[in-house]
Amino acid sequence: MATTSDIALPVVSPPDPGYERFRDERAAHWDRIARGYDELTSASAGYHARIRDLYQLLVPPGSRVLEIGSGHGTLLAALKPAVGVGVDLSAAMIQEAAKRHSGNAALRFIQADAHALPVEGPFDVVILSDLVNELWDVQRVLECVRGVCTPKTRIIINAYSRVWEWPLSMVRRLGLAKPLLRQNWLTVEDIQNLLNLAGFETIRSTPEVLCPLKIPVLAPLLNRLVVKLWPMRLLAMTNLVIARPKPRTDNDHPQTHPTVTVVVPARNESGNVPAILARIPQMGPRTEVIFVEGNSTDDTFAVLERELAGFTRLPWALLKQTGKGKGNAVRAGFEAARGDILMILDADLTVPPEDLPRVYEALRLGTGEFVNGVRLVYPMEEKAMRFLNLLGNKFFSFAFSWLLGQRIKDTLCGTKALWRADYQRVAANRAYFGDFDPFGDFDLIFGAAKLNLKIVDLPVRYRERTYGDTNIHRWRHGWLLLRMVAFGARRLKFV
Repeated sequence: MATTSDIALPVVSPPDPGYERFRDERAAHWDRIARGYDELTSASAGYHARIRDLYQLLVPPGSRVLEIGSGHGTLLAALKPAVGVGVDLSAAMIQEAAKRHSGNAALRFIQADAHALPVEGPFDVVILSDLVNELWDVQRVLECVRGVCTPKTRIIINAYSRVWEWPLSMVRRLGLAKPLLRQNWLTVEDIQNLLNLAGFETIRSTPEVLCPLKIPVLAPLLNRLVVKLWPMRLLAMTNLVIARPKPRTDNDHPQTHPTVTVVVPARNESGNVPAILARIPQMGPRTEVIFVEGNSTDDTFAVLERELAGFTRLPWALLKQTGKGKGNAVRAGFEAARGDILMILDADLTVPPEDLPRVYEALRLGTGEFVNGVRLVYPMEEKAMRFLNLLGNKFFSFAFSWLLGQRIKDTLCGTKALWRADYQRVAANRAYFGDFDPFGDFDLIFGAAKLNLKIVDLPVRYRERTYGDTNIHRWRHGWLLLRMVAFGARRLKFV
């Protein structure tokens, strides 16, 4: 059952003579609005509906969610959290929220000052929707938020753009939107800097909402497509910023000594098997190797059986692929894996196994949550990649970086790694994209982006093949990559 909690509103320490007046004025203002305003029926209903849709895309149902500045609790309830806590300065807002959501046992509403947050975490997601422009001390509030976070918590902020300061003031003077007191009008750069000062790292930011009115056809076109394109993105009504706590590197971190599973999809790679077994490094307290043989036309499976029979340096498993494509092989290996960290190593050895410990360290230290190998930084061996393939990779680097809102320089490098717990979340959300990817790379990349994981590029050396032929077909797979860009745009960018 939704409940209220009468918590005294503390004064910011050290005391600031202007703060108490600021706080009391804001509380009284929102008390006046609480019972006479409904965001679902106001002139700005289209704006609030779009914000709700965006958060529903970003927050998986069943999450533990804290919303600061929760108002009537409409957004929080729409996210269907397993645990939802709404905090608001206005006692009248809290009373109204508790009344509206009295039948929802997952929700709890607390009257409190965000500058001295009186809640215990941890939470999976913390939301500050249309709040930072209202705060006395944004950095202090974000520092309070830091105390209810885990390394996996995501902070999601949306704030009105300064471009809309004058138009919004005119709308409010006409009585078409709720009145506001003096605002901070922070830029995206201001918000990112304040997050950094409070101990957070920005993952990505996006411009949102060009048309706040419910106009059929036009509003969806402007808000889903046009607002993401230059120069119209400069006119966005609000900016959405997603961040995570900066990684810890101390020895008390629970992920200090993770175990590893290296999955090696192998099709027609019999000549590389001895070198793979000799060169895969030990990482962490336990490194297991899982080979997934992919219906080879050579003797790869027989060679794997023979070589693994006498292999004792690392624990191993051998699977025979039941489906088709590298993506199917990777999923089979990941499902059988027992390591905390999951890695992919291509059996062609064009990326040396000796680079894997740096992948391990990037995850262990929290530098990234999804590590993507990049072959386009260091000089390649002469025949490692054909020229047209290189040009295609550079094009897709720009395309996918724009698409995902995070830098990703080489989408088709086989070296990728993530935490097993995060992979399980990707797999659980796979229905959003469907079984669309024969490579396996984009299933992971799109899934990581959908979950707002921190993607980091890690440069690796790219070598010539010493055995066998490439499984990449330049034109057929190039066309498939273009389809992937269009698919990702529909499911991630223009939604």
